Amino acid sequence: MGADDRMENAGEDLKGKAKEAWGKLTDDERLEAEGKTDQAKSDLKDAGEDVKDAFKH
Repeated sequence: MGADDRMENAGEDLKGKAKEAWGKLTDDERLEAEGKTDQAKSDLKDAGEDVKDAFKH
């Protein structure tokens, strides 16, 4: 997994955390859920890349 992929996933995770926090602050349940979804997608991408890395070594 390249550094670019890790940075992209970290960016998506931060974006999700910001959306979730803004959703909580404004009582916007849809935005809060969208933020949690973004974070989950980032975690899944990281896990998939970790598996690929494990097979490379």
